[in-house]
Amino acid sequence: MKKPIFVSGAEAAAMIRDNSTVATIGMTLVSASETILKAVEKRFLETGSPRHLTLVHSCGQSDRDRGIQHFAHEQMLSRIIGGHWGLQPRMMKLIAENKILAYCIPQGQFAQLYRSMAGGEPGKITKVGLGTFIDPRIDGGKMNEITKDAPDIVEVVTIGGEEYMRYKPIPLDYCIIRGTYIDEHGNLSTEEEAMQLEVLSAVLACKKFGGKVIAQAKRKVAAGSLHCKRVTVPGIFIDAAVICDNPQEDHRQTHSFAFDPAYCGDIKVPVEASERLPLTVRKLIGRRALMELSMDDVLNVGTGIPNDVVGPILAEEQVQNDVTITVESGIYGGIPMGGVDFGIAKNNFALLRHDDQFDYYNGAGVDVTFMGAGELDERGNVNATRLGPSPTGAGGFIDITTNAKHVVFCSTFTGKGLACSFEDRKLHINQEGQLIKCVKQLQQISYNGEIARKKGQKMHYVTERAVFELRPEGLTLTEIAPGIDLNTQVLDLMEFTPLIAEDLKEMDPAIFCEDGAFGLKRYL
Repeated sequence: MKKPIFVSGAEAAAMIRDNSTVATIGMTLVSASETILKAVEKRFLETGSPRHLTLVHSCGQSDRDRGIQHFAHEQMLSRIIGGHWGLQPRMMKLIAENKILAYCIPQGQFAQLYRSMAGGEPGKITKVGLGTFIDPRIDGGKMNEITKDAPDIVEVVTIGGEEYMRYKPIPLDYCIIRGTYIDEHGNLSTEEEAMQLEVLSAVLACKKFGGKVIAQAKRKVAAGSLHCKRVTVPGIFIDAAVICDNPQEDHRQTHSFAFDPAYCGDIKVPVEASERLPLTVRKLIGRRALMELSMDDVLNVGTGIPNDVVGPILAEEQVQNDVTITVESGIYGGIPMGGVDFGIAKNNFALLRHDDQFDYYNGAGVDVTFMGAGELDERGNVNATRLGPSPTGAGGFIDITTNAKHVVFCSTFTGKGLACSFEDRKLHINQEGQLIKCVKQLQQISYNGEIARKKGQKMHYVTERAVFELRPEGLTLTEIAPGIDLNTQVLDLMEFTPLIAEDLKEMDPAIFCEDGAFGLKRYL
C-alpha cells in the first residue's frame, strides 16, 4: 500500500514550488491547516519562495488574521481564484490595489467544480451566475482592473437552446487539507471538524491533474485504528502528512474554540434561555423579514443582518421548531454561530458535506432565504458583493438566491450614520444615513431582477422604513413604516422612482414594540 511521508510543517512548505496552483480547503477558520500555511508564509518571507502562486479556495478561509491571510503577500501570490474575502482584509487590499489577478466563483459552484474536475468533466455546467457579475458578458467574475484583460475562467454555452454557465476546470498542483486523526497508512478522518466541507472532492480533483495532497492532522494513530466509515480520505491519495504540534493555536476547531464537542455533533448541550435582543434597526428589519415565513418552511440564513437576528428572533417568538434553518456549510437545525465563526452550529440534527448541500440549494432550492444586501436598482437588481473599494466576493449568495423559491433581502434604507428610535410604535429617524442605497447604477450585479421576474421567483427587499416587492410589472413599494413620510423620507432618498402599490400599506406597528414578542406565530 502506498503510504504518505510524515513531515514537519517546514518540510511540507518546501514541497511547494514556484508558479504552482494551490487549493486550500476550509471555511472561516474551520479546517484551516494553520501549521502548513504558517510554514509556507515563513519560508516565503525568509527565502522569497514559493513565489508567483495561484491560490484556489471555494469560500472565505480566514478570521481576519490566520488562514489564507498567510498568502497575502506581493510576489508570493500572483493570482487568486476564490469565493469570498470578507474576513481577509490584507487579501482584499491586494485585490483592490491591483497587486494580484483576482477572480470570483460562487461558493457552491466552486465546491462542486472540484467534483466535476475529479470526474474528468469539461467543467461545471449550471445556470447559476447568468446575468450577474460572474457572467463573462458582464465582468466574468474579474474583481479588479488588471484582471479585465486576463483569460476568462468562465464562458456561456448553449445546450438544448438554453444558456448555461461553464466554470472551466482549474488544474491543481497541490491541495492542502486537514483532518482529526491520521493512521500510519495515511487514512484521514475528520470527526472533530466542525464542517464536512468538500475535502475528498478537492483531493480527487488534485489527483486528476497529477497534483500532490498535503494533509494536516491533530493526532497520528496506529494502522487499522480508524473505522472504515470514518475515513474521509484514503491514505493512497495523500502524499505528505503533518502532525500539528500545537493544536490549541494551529488546529482550532474554529476561531472562538480550540475544541467543543457540541460543534462537531459529539454531544447535545442544554439550551439556556438566551437574553432577548434589544430593539435595534437590525432587529426591526429581521422581524419584518420573518413575516414572509410560512409554517414548515426550510430557510437559509446569510451573513450580515439575517445571521445576527433571525435565530434569536425565532427563539423569542417561540417558533424555532415550526421552521428549519439551514446554512450553506451543510447545517440543518441547531443554533448557528455568526461573525468569524459563521458556518458552524451546536445541536444541529444533520451536517452534510459542503458540496452536497449545494445540490439542494442549486436544485430544489430552499423555501425562503434571508440575505444581506447593499444596493438596489429600479430593475430589482441587488448588489451584496462589492461595497466601496473592498471586493468581498460572492460566497454562497449567488448560488442560494438563484434558486430559492422566495428571496428576502435585508438592508437599512440608507447607510453610514443612520440612527433611529421607536417610541409609540413608530419609526423615528434621528439621524439620516449619508449613503444612498436605492441607486441608478449598482457597483456590481449580485442578483438579477430581470431573470427573477421571468421565472416568477418571489422577492422582497425589506428595510426599516420601506418594503419593496419584485412584481411582474416591476419593483413595487408595498409598505412604509408608521411615522415615515413617503416623499421626504423614502422617495426623495432614492435615485429612481419605484412603482407604488395602489394599496400601499403601513408596516405592522407590532414590530416596533420594544418589549416582548411581536406575534410572529400568527403570520406563520
